[in-house]
Amino acid sequence: MSSQTPVPGSPQTPSRSSSVDTRHDSNSSPSDVEKQERSADMSVQPTAEKGNEAWEVKLDESDDPKHRRTSRKWLIVFVLATSSTCVTCASSVAAMARPGLQKEFGVSLPVAILGISLYVEGLGIGPLLLGPLSEFFGRRHIYWISFLWFVLLNFPVAFAPNIEVYLIFRFLTGFSGAAFLSVAGGSVADLFANDKVASPMACYTISPFIGPVLGPAFSGFINQNTSWRWTFYTIIIWATVQLVALYTLVPETYEPVLRVKKARRLRKTTGEDRWWAPLERSDRSLVWTIIVSCYKPFEILLYEPMALLLDIWCSLLLGILYLCFTAFPTIFGTNHGFNMQSVGLSFLGIGVGMLIALATQPFWNRLQAKYTVQHGGAPPPETRLFIGMAGAILVPIGLFWMAFTTSKSVHWIVPILGSIPFGTGTVYVFTSVFTFLVVAYRPYAASAMAGNSFLRSAFAAVFPLVSGPMYNRLGTVGATALLAGLATLMTPLPFVFYKYGARLRKKSKFTI
Repeated sequence: MSSQTPVPGSPQTPSRSSSVDTRHDSNSSPSDVEKQERSADMSVQPTAEKGNEAWEVKLDESDDPKHRRTSRKWLIVFVLATSSTCVTCASSVAAMARPGLQKEFGVSLPVAILGISLYVEGLGIGPLLLGPLSEFFGRRHIYWISFLWFVLLNFPVAFAPNIEVYLIFRFLTGFSGAAFLSVAGGSVADLFANDKVASPMACYTISPFIGPVLGPAFSGFINQNTSWRWTFYTIIIWATVQLVALYTLVPETYEPVLRVKKARRLRKTTGEDRWWAPLERSDRSLVWTIIVSCYKPFEILLYEPMALLLDIWCSLLLGILYLCFTAFPTIFGTNHGFNMQSVGLSFLGIGVGMLIALATQPFWNRLQAKYTVQHGGAPPPETRLFIGMAGAILVPIGLFWMAFTTSKSVHWIVPILGSIPFGTGTVYVFTSVFTFLVVAYRPYAASAMAGNSFLRSAFAAVFPLVSGPMYNRLGTVGATALLAGLATLMTPLPFVFYKYGARLRKKSKFTI
């Protein structure tokens, strides 16, 4: 959740360049870091024409996204964050549309819930196939093209004549939205220097998790008072606003593509064809990059126990979050007599917890800065697990709190208050795991994050389908306590990996 540098070329030989070297940011996005480490694939050769020197283009302050006005950079972060919230919010709005779908199409509860599961599965598969596109075409094109398709593909969902059309296009909208999510975090890293990226990155990182909580809150009002189709009309309207904002307010920020554009501009204005950018001379193919993007994440999951266990931990928590979309109607609707819009508002406790996690981010930033100084500017990846330790404790506390306060005899506010530490702990865990994967698996960070995304989406797709039978058989107390027990089993992970992580990394071929 999710968890981000230009393409390096051969050593410089030109006698002149367009400007000074661009700084490299250690908080690069996963996809950029991985690509930087695979520099052997970027075959850059000097011009073959005798007597000519190849003039490599670099960015100066007027071109470098990091030198934009601070207010402009934060505006871009805001647009990216709200767009991300829109994409993930669209996953959970279907939870409150279930009764309308069942009534109109005459389908069972599990079939209606498939609308959530297929959308989330699209979010998991999309980055594997679409994530590498930004390495060739830049971020801006991915943003507005993927969001355009996201808007268009929501129309068949909103106007679906039958359940088959509804389900097919729910998957496709999730798939198109995933293209945006797979590269948006990289733009934040493009905009801010290493010592200033923590706060904007935290604001962006929380946005995909606020979306699923926000969805039921407003779709509950819609579905109680009008047709389920208005749920998706609203998403279309919101997404259209975001599309316009992305097109008009978010420029290209990816340095390799900016250098290509500058090289073309210099060749045109000066008439000198020797200006070049490393990306223009890359011999990597798009097809091969996509193939690597598809198999490398699973190779890491197969051979890296640290990555696998941390990914399972994240996946379990996201699965529990999505399970709440079918469990809360039972807990608050059946047990406490809430109507649909009140059930939707019950998710706000989790949202408050997530905002608390964001508000406390400066404390964790200062702690990380302390360890950075202690380790001479290069702290081991395991220092990123401290915030995960706090999350590992808070999540079971919140779940057990909810589990034993769901009965009718307990006031409804008590389990909602219990969801607050669950929300805070969940964000802490995601923040910890994402940053650890990016730093520890730096040469293959994009693949490590893609594997995490795929596994998370798989869990989030399955959990809503099993929640009904589980809560019917075990009851609200037993089912929620079971989830709390599973989360408790994962509690030792950050503590164990903090102690033994360095030893495990020495045996790995993927980590630094």
